[in-house]
This record gives sequence, structure tokens and C-alpha cells, in this order.
Amino acid sequence: MFNLENFDIKLNTDVIGRNFVYTEEIESTNSFLLNKVNKFNTDGTVLLAEKQNNGHGRNNKVWYSTRGYNLTFSILLTNKKYLSKRFNILNFAASLAVANAIENLYQLRTELKWPNDVLVNGKKIAGILMESISNGIKVERLVIGIGINVNQILFQGNYNIPPTSLKLELNNIIDRERLLAEYLNNFEETLNKFEASPNDILKDWKSKCELIGEKISISEGESIRYGIFDDIDEEGFLLLKNNGKIEKIYLGDVNI
Repeated sequence: MFNLENFDIKLNTDVIGRNFVYTEEIESTNSFLLNKVNKFNTDGTVLLAEKQNNGHGRNNKVWYSTRGYNLTFSILLTNKKYLSKRFNILNFAASLAVANAIENLYQLRTELKWPNDVLVNGKKIAGILMESISNGIKVERLVIGIGINVNQILFQGNYNIPPTSLKLELNNIIDRERLLAEYLNNFEETLNKFEASPNDILKDWKSKCELIGEKISISEGESIRYGIFDDIDEEGFLLLKNNGKIEKIYLGDVNI
């Protein structure tokens, strides 16, 4: 069981996670917080679920997580200062905070993979899914869903990138309360940095992305593109160089 007292002692934020909701089972933490009917409107609300019956990643890929072993949670952002034209950078802020939390606590070297994966030793240890509700061009609610493989050692399903967990990498049982508090502490710091300079978030993110400059393929549905991972633009989209031309990529799975 997740120990709320141990978590709260380690949480050192002003906003993020101060409204904290814990549930044993839910369809999807992202979907629940996005739905206004559920009347969660406080900026920085965190919803942690031990099990999601309809947990998913990008392109509705199923996210398998054994009850009580991992961290699967969502963060609600409603403050207008985060819902700017460059809110897509928050996706990078969220994955950067995961990487920093893991490195701070466990001294594991992390790598970030566009657009939303965190890797350790070439294996996926965490994923991010950002979703929003808009009224016209105005974003009203934004939810960032995070899944971190913590103490799980067996994984079902087929994966483009093999999964791993902190327990597999460290051969120790991991304190989930400490890790979640460390992540939220890091995320709030990163949010403050985003507010001051989104470009600094991209700079920090790119420093952990080893694929920049490499030959890659990008698959999206039946379409596959090839080229050099040239850079990330100011909105967070991938720039693919092929035959001297630059193409902006909005979505896709990147592979060497």
C-alpha cells in the first residue's frame, strides 16, 4: 500500500501535489482529471491510481502496470500561465523531471527519447502522455499522465523498446513514496523554469537526447520516414533532415 504520510513528509512543493487524490482502481487518471464533471479544478492536483483499467499511452497504446508495483498518476494544470502557445514544451518538462528524479535518487544515467519516453540502459522506464481540452484555440485544462516502472520485474505485451524498472536496474525494492515526492518536487522546479524560459527546458532536454544527429526512422501508422534527427524546434517538434531538406515531424515513433 502507498503510505500517504511518508509521501507527504517528503513532498516539498507549493502547488504541485498539494491537492492529492489516491485511488485503488480507476479507468484512466488522465481521463478522470480531464472531465469537468468530476469537479477537480485545483491547479496542481495529482491523482495516483494503483491500477488503471484503461491506462494508455500515445496512440492509445495499452500501458500495462501491475497493481501496487509502479507509479501511474496524472497532474492537472489549470493555471493560465502554463497554458500558453508553447504548452507543448510541458511534455518535455515532465519527462525531464522524471530523468532528474531518477538520477538524483539512484545515480542511474537516463536518456530521453522524442517525444515522451525516458530510458535507462536503452530500455524504457517511463512514459508521458499529455492531453488537453480546448475551447477554440484556447486551452482550458491540461493533464500530464506519467507512468514509471518501479518495482515490476515482468512485463506482458510486445514492445518496440524493451521495458525495464528501477528494481531490475538496481536489484532493490524501491520506495515509491520517496520517488513520487522527488518527482513532484522536480516537476514544480521545472515548471518554474518553463515559466521563465521555455528554451532552457528544451536545451536541458536535448542534452539528454542521444539520438540527435543520428540516422533514424520515424513511423506513424503505415508511413515510415528516414533521415537525420537534425534538431527539436522551439515548439518541441522534431526536425528531420533528408537530402538537404528539413521536414517538421509532429508525431511518430523514432528508431535508429
